[in-house]
Amino acid sequence: MSSNGPASGHGPSEAEAPLRAVHTPNFPALLRQLGASLLVTTYQAGKLVLVRDEGDRLNTHFRAFQAPMGLAFDGTRLAVGTKIQVWEFADVPAVTAKLEPPGRHDACFLPRGSHVTGNIQGHELAWGGGELWVVNTRFSCLCTLDRSASFAPRWRPPFVRALDPTDRCHLNGLGMVEGRPRYVTALGATDEPSGWRANKAQGGILMDVASGAVITRGLSMPHSPRWYAGRLWVCESGAGTLGFIDPKTGRYQPIAEVPGFTRGLDFAGGLAFVGLSQVRESAVFSGIPITERLKQDERTCGVCVVELASGQVVALLRFETAVQEVFAVTVLPGRRWPELINDDQSLLENSFVVPDAVLADVPAALRAPADPAPRAAGLGGEQFQPRERP
Repeated sequence: MSSNGPASGHGPSEAEAPLRAVHTPNFPALLRQLGASLLVTTYQAGKLVLVRDEGDRLNTHFRAFQAPMGLAFDGTRLAVGTKIQVWEFADVPAVTAKLEPPGRHDACFLPRGSHVTGNIQGHELAWGGGELWVVNTRFSCLCTLDRSASFAPRWRPPFVRALDPTDRCHLNGLGMVEGRPRYVTALGATDEPSGWRANKAQGGILMDVASGAVITRGLSMPHSPRWYAGRLWVCESGAGTLGFIDPKTGRYQPIAEVPGFTRGLDFAGGLAFVGLSQVRESAVFSGIPITERLKQDERTCGVCVVELASGQVVALLRFETAVQEVFAVTVLPGRRWPELINDDQSLLENSFVVPDAVLADVPAALRAPADPAPRAAGLGGEQFQPRERP
């Protein structure tokens, strides 16, 4: 394992322990071959971590958020779910010219909006049909965002009879197919406040959204359903496995057993990037298979890479300090060294994005090209960028 030392970025407190991570030597080259980077959220540590290839090491760069959980990326827009709101960021490539070191960054995500949902215990997020879908765990439903309301309920399991903030089944994961919600996971087919807790070790389910049918029962705390390469993948988190489900029979087939609570999943190039959590010794996590299989000091927090063809773990990133739980893992294809700005007041004050239709009215000296190369700096530190990236 190689060490990348303290992570860069700004944390909420100078007194906090620095975020340190180690990784297998091949992890940077793997990201380089894919031409990608990773985003990882940890609500427990209050951080969004940008994982980037830096030659023979990984750079783990973090930004502080209030309990960040779900992530959704559609190529240009990035949504980040936090404790009481959902943030939306847009990639503005021209701003990379202002970032240090010069010429290093190939993407820069700037905030474009925030919707206050209240504490709905929002879990996974996904873009689809031009809107953002949110797993609203506290109200046991899938919802979208409505500017005139906290949220707009769109679907809930047929066995949940009421819309109330009592976390009846711990709905948590969302899998999209062709831009529509298709699969969800929950920790129980229950309709009482926190009813899922009684049988959390083996009461987990995977459901078909279109029919409302339960496809698979008896899973241990499942998360992160995904459709990839013609298969329905899911993390059986309580067992510390990654596997796939046959939608016709409902049978779950694990392909990899890993040293952590599996939650957070994305794919690229025939590889699965799987989030790992140590999980606390608490009432919520007691009695599940992974806590019986591995002692706490044997459980890992980080991201492992599983080769789907063989089921082998081929690379690993492990957080050694500050982070014990991971929620979301998202691959950013085509962005090897992205930045996300949520606390640089000066940069946010002086970076502007305007519609293409009015760009001709902006003096040439203030314009920045849509493509990050070549880059043009604006006067007085200001830049204007067309709204759409070609």
